[in-house]
Amino acid sequence: MSKAVKEKKGRAVPVWTGILAFLLAFGAGAASKTLVKPAWCKAYSVRWSDALGTRKVDLPYGQGEANKFDLYLPSGGKDSYGLVIYLHAGGFTMGDKADDKDMLAWLCSKGYVAAGINYTLRGEAHPEASVLSQSNEIKAAVPQVVAAAEQAGYPIDKMAVAGGSAGHALAMIYAYRDGAEAPVPVVFTFGAVGPSSFYQEDWSILGLDQSDAACAELFSAMAGVEITPGEVADGSYLEKMKPIAAAEWVGRNPVPTVAAYGTRDRVQPFLASLRLKTALEENHVDHKYFELPHSGHALQNDDALSRQWMEAIDEYLGRYMPVK
Repeated sequence: MSKAVKEKKGRAVPVWTGILAFLLAFGAGAASKTLVKPAWCKAYSVRWSDALGTRKVDLPYGQGEANKFDLYLPSGGKDSYGLVIYLHAGGFTMGDKADDKDMLAWLCSKGYVAAGINYTLRGEAHPEASVLSQSNEIKAAVPQVVAAAEQAGYPIDKMAVAGGSAGHALAMIYAYRDGAEAPVPVVFTFGAVGPSSFYQEDWSILGLDQSDAACAELFSAMAGVEITPGEVADGSYLEKMKPIAAAEWVGRNPVPTVAAYGTRDRVQPFLASLRLKTALEENHVDHKYFELPHSGHALQNDDALSRQWMEAIDEYLGRYMPVK
């Protein structure tokens, strides 16, 4: 049998089929979110204007070409501000902080300092990039974002971290895994459809439950370390996936959370998101977890629930980061 194919339960799965399907579908699913905008979304999307404050773009936080962030500073003077970092979608392989400019402007219009952070994308130029390396870039960026805000005259006393899809995954990793080491308290995290758990059996939508080899290949790319089919077979791979498995870190820093997932998601497995829900419940985290029963990765078919999810985000922002 070819090393690229392993049969399990009577089905052969080419290794790269699952990987390419994931990367392409994840990016396409994230992109499709921009096409689905019911009328109520206008309340959570603002076009930037100088009346809102000051916007600083492409501020560096590291040596990498992608290591830049945008900072949105609200008008008016206060003794302290809440910071909301929103991380872009794109399947860990595409996207840009500018994609979320209207979301960042909305947050700024509410009186928050807002920031979008770019990170090194996996691709031909950077085949070494992984979810792990991206999460470490975000960790390195946050103190620089806080410092830049303070240098501009905006002292930060608390923060939230959020995102969509891949950005949601990175936001949760930072909140739960790294939040205890943040320069200011992380008091809230929110987002949608970010993968948070990597149990092989949950990833059946890509056939990974049928192939230890395919599972090892995709999870190696995401974790940034080599995982062998043997490690998948004996379960030891889970320890290597833990650094990017946000659900495994909830107990370390049980940050209030609002999250949404589509039960028909064919990109990020819904079954994996149930482990996040369980972790939030077991650690008694103040949270709202929305299951959209008719929606996929774009949360496109449950308008009322999508609206409730955004209303919950607004509610939790007011509860944990009240604008003074």
